Amino acid sequence: MSAGEYGGTAAGGAPVAVDAIIIGGGPAGLSAALNLARARASVVVVDAGRPRNAATLRSHGFLTRDGVPPLELRKLGRAELAQYPNVTVFDRTAVTAVMEQDSGDGMRFLVALSGRGAGIPSAIAARSVLVATGLRETLPDIPSLRAFYGMSVFSCAACDAWELQDRPLALIGETPDLAARARLIARWTDSLTVFTNGADIVTTVEEAELAAAGVSVQRRAIDDLEGDRGAVSAVRLVDGGRVEVDGGFVRPQWHPALDFLAGIDVDRDADGHLAADRSGRTSVPGLYAAGDAASPGPQQLIVAAGQGARAAAVLIHDAVGVRTSH
Repeated sequence: MSAGEYGGTAAGGAPVAVDAIIIGGGPAGLSAALNLARARASVVVVDAGRPRNAATLRSHGFLTRDGVPPLELRKLGRAELAQYPNVTVFDRTAVTAVMEQDSGDGMRFLVALSGRGAGIPSAIAARSVLVATGLRETLPDIPSLRAFYGMSVFSCAACDAWELQDRPLALIGETPDLAARARLIARWTDSLTVFTNGADIVTTVEEAELAAAGVSVQRRAIDDLEGDRGAVSAVRLVDGGRVEVDGGFVRPQWHPALDFLAGIDVDRDADGHLAADRSGRTSVPGLYAAGDAASPGPQQLIVAAGQGARAAAVLIHDAVGVRTSH
C-alpha cells in the first residue's frame, strides 16, 4: 500500500488497512516506524503533537545528538521517515479508541481517529498496534514552577544534572521516592536541599541519612519560586523563609495516557501502565508497547528509541511466525 492510499476509506466505505499503527510520535514511535518501514511493512504513525518534553530546551545522552532540542530530534526523525513511501504520519491527530475485531483478513484491530487535517480517515484497520504514547505529568502546585521548568528546573537527573553540577540545587516533590531521588542527585552537587512542600513523604530515618550525606530537608510548604527569565534563584516558603538555589529538580507525578484502550482487556501494572515483556509484547496478541507507555517512569530518549526498535523487530518476527524473545 502506498502513502497516498492512507488518506480516506477503501472502496465501499471500509477503513483503510495497514500492517501496523503506531500511536505516538516520540523517539519510541518514530524509531519503531523506521524499523518497520525498512521491513517493508505499511505503517501509520498517529501523533497528537503534545510531547511531554516540549518545555525542554536541550536533550542529552543521545549518542550523536547530545544537546539537540527534543523537537529538533523529532523533526530529524520525521525527515528520515519521509524517505519511505510505506509510512504515513498523521499530525495533530488523536486516537479515540482501539477495538479488537474478527475481520477474517488478519486485521485484528480497528483504530478510531480524530483530527482536523485534510485526508485523515475516521478509522484505520491494522494487523498490529504499537502504543508509544509516553506519559502525562502533574507538577507540584507551585505558581511559577512552569516558568522555570525545562530551563533551570528539570525532572531527569541523568538528562540534565551535568549542566547543574556543583551548584546549590533544590529538589521539589511530594512522592514517596523523594529521598531516593535526593541520594541520586547528590552525586552532582554537595549543596542540595529537599523540599517536600508540606507533604509527609520523607521519614525521619531518611532525613537522618540525607543529613549525614550533607542533604538538608525542608518540610514547610512552598509559596513560590523566585528568579528571572527562566533562571530560578530561590525557593520562597509560606512562612517567609527563603532558600537560595541556582537550579533544581522536580519530581512530577506521572500518569499513562491510555484512555483509548478502555475497550481492550489488556494487563496493566498497579499504576495503570501497560504490562509488557522486554520485547514489548502485551497480554493481547498483536498489541505492543514501547517507551514510557510500558514503563513506570520516564526514560532517556535513547532508551525509548531503542525500545521502539526492539518492539518493531519483534512485531515483524511475530507477523511471520518466528517467535523470538529478543
